[in-house]
Amino acid sequence: MSDVLLTIPEIDRRIAVIRENLRELIEQAAAFSGAADEERTSERIAEQEEELERLTKQRDALTQQKS
Repeated sequence: MSDVLLTIPEIDRRIAVIRENLRELIEQAAAFSGAADEERTSERIAEQEEELERLTKQRDALTQQKS
């Protein structure tokens, strides 16, 4: 993801999208069978979790600046 400065509402929207992506990926993981599918889904979940953590930290930093 780029390091473009985002507003708190933009970060919140991205966080919501990532949380929805994670929910869908977890549902897919439950439905899939086969090592290749499970590995790819696990990778996608890990990527989304990393992005969620990055955005959450960015939002928290912006929130603290405004306080």
